[in-house]
Amino acid sequence: MRSVFTLFLITFIPQIAMSAEITRVWLTHQTNDPSKIVVNWMTDEPGDSVVRFGLTTNYSETVRIDEATLLHHVEIPLKHRDTTYHYSVSTGDQASKDAAFKSYPSDVLRVAVVADWQGKPDLSAIVKEDVHLLLTAGDNIARIWQMCGEGQKDCVKPYAALIDAYPELFRTTPFMPALGNHDREIRPRGSKPPAEPVYDVDATAFRRFFQLPDDEWKWHFDVPEFDLRFVALDFNHISDFGSTWQTCHAFDENSEQFRWYKKVMTPPARFVVTLYNERNASVRNQAQKQWHDLFRKGTCCITGFGYFAERAEVDGFSYYNTSLSGKGNQYPDPQSTFLAGEDSYLLLTVKRGGNMTVEMKSLTNTILDRQVYE
Repeated sequence: MRSVFTLFLITFIPQIAMSAEITRVWLTHQTNDPSKIVVNWMTDEPGDSVVRFGLTTNYSETVRIDEATLLHHVEIPLKHRDTTYHYSVSTGDQASKDAAFKSYPSDVLRVAVVADWQGKPDLSAIVKEDVHLLLTAGDNIARIWQMCGEGQKDCVKPYAALIDAYPELFRTTPFMPALGNHDREIRPRGSKPPAEPVYDVDATAFRRFFQLPDDEWKWHFDVPEFDLRFVALDFNHISDFGSTWQTCHAFDENSEQFRWYKKVMTPPARFVVTLYNERNASVRNQAQKQWHDLFRKGTCCITGFGYFAERAEVDGFSYYNTSLSGKGNQYPDPQSTFLAGEDSYLLLTVKRGGNMTVEMKSLTNTILDRQVYE
């Protein structure tokens, strides 16, 4: 009897492994409009990539990529507004459970913006907002080298750990992060610039893990029905530019980034929200303050550089700082009009043909600051 049971285990255990549930799933956009969405997942063994989806759990449509891979990215079309899509992913005999996400609305759009995920706090307040889109203003992980070893540019383990910390949030809400310096720290920073670069300026792991528009280290995303544009720029620790502490791409008036942003803002959408991860007062003074002039064509800028909650007003233009770890040292913007030591996020509510409301909220769902933009 024992030999029969042993034979059963030998033949059955591999099938159990092959049929393991896929649990690490997240949603992004790799095009500039909301008519498509990318379903992403990881598997332990390489295989094909299949997404079954539809308006019910019967899944009326399928998109398949036959190439064998461990990191899967499949873009699917979204033909309907104001509805819920169901989907499931599979690779070989492995599959995920049914998940669902909202398609974009036709009347009121809700977007949350966060920064500084390192502490992985309780995000129940954001979940309750039931947003259509989740954005960040940088620093989505603590550092790469701590989980991956020094110098490993393409290691995505810290990003996988982020998804694992909030599995339901990421499988149900499209996620579009902006870059921070922590997102590409491949060696310990130390007290002075070392011989080798501390940061991977190209953000190899970030771009490998997330499917985003444009160059991915900078991107823009439009929601045309609301005349709304989001833009992510690459600003971090700009005072270290040119040293082995350099974290970001060039930002002077002759740089690719500056020329690209100028083009994106000509003409601007009615509402433009710009994201980055550097001190607001430092960024707006770059290129002889030409960055500030370009920002003012839009609605507001949001950074996650400081560990506090803040709104500053400069020439009638709003600069926000938000942080999920908002009880750190404060260094206020010279033009600060609101400042608080609170863990916070921003909720943007946009009415079609109407205004945009920006609320700075605590993680206990208290409104700290509220502004309405026409």
